[in-house]
Amino acid sequence: MKLSLLQKQALKTGLIAIFTLLLVGTLFLFFIDPGTFQILLAVIIYFILICLLFLSQMKKFIYKQLQRVYESNLFDNEPVLKNQSSELDFELFIQRIKKFAQTKHQEIEQLHDRDDFRKDFLGDVSHELKTPLFTAQGYLLTVLDDSIDDPELRRKYLERTNKSIERLTYIVKDLDMIARLESGMKLEQDDFNIVKTLSDVFELFELKASKKNIRIAFKEPYEFPIMVRADKEKIEQVVINLISNSIKYGKLGGSTLVSIEPHSVHQMIINFEDDGVGIQKENQSRLFERFYRVDKSRSRDQGGSGLGLAIVKHIVEAHDQEVFVQSEPGKGSIFSFTLNKAV
Repeated sequence: MKLSLLQKQALKTGLIAIFTLLLVGTLFLFFIDPGTFQILLAVIIYFILICLLFLSQMKKFIYKQLQRVYESNLFDNEPVLKNQSSELDFELFIQRIKKFAQTKHQEIEQLHDRDDFRKDFLGDVSHELKTPLFTAQGYLLTVLDDSIDDPELRRKYLERTNKSIERLTYIVKDLDMIARLESGMKLEQDDFNIVKTLSDVFELFELKASKKNIRIAFKEPYEFPIMVRADKEKIEQVVINLISNSIKYGKLGGSTLVSIEPHSVHQMIINFEDDGVGIQKENQSRLFERFYRVDKSRSRDQGGSGLGLAIVKHIVEAHDQEVFVQSEPGKGSIFSFTLNKAV
């Protein structure tokens, strides 16, 4: 235990007082009874020797225990104690113990947070799977009921069943992708033209966007290739998810405009700007959480797995890049992510 300056001074004063009393008592006995003085002097000398021996053994014992701690894996790559009598080494040891305890406390807090996240995630997964499962089961049981003779009604129920099964498929596929990303999926990075990749995705969503009369296009024409270095397949998935979201939450007759700009000396930034419903500021920090939905009822009606933006974040961060969002309710949103320029 480390003593304060006041405690050390009090201990020092107390020891001086004790030795002073012993000295005065010894001198008094010397003049009163020399024989008793000799006996007392022998007892005092023996007591001092015992104390010194005890202190020496205790110091060796404490030092050996400290050496054992240092030689364990408690302090990796740290120098061991070199001087048994060094106060500096002992103070350094105390500092490292405090640092070690603080680190372990932080690790325990992180484990608690992860456990809470795991519980929430399992609850979300069970809820997301339960809804389409029960819906599909309900429609199938209705179709199997012999009381329904109308072919059109049967077809309607079967189509709704198929829609629920499709949603289950989306959820399972996206969960599988997140699991593979978190387990350290190897990225096959290469140089490719990001303008061409974006154009291919535009064509892929042309029919879906036309149903809501939404225009998907570049904000400005790009006459020359813009080369980036990344995993082309994974980045294409990022673009697909962002374009899909912009259509899903875009307004009728709106637009999604994509731009490619320099972000730093070695990076480009790709922006996806829509004029849709927008997102409240308090919800923006949670957009990339799994299954998080700003408007749960409306989002489920739109379909999808609820994992699209979580996958975007995983893929972008796997490339050691960043993803951003800017939004204002009623004015639309801008989702962006960075990529390294081609070497």
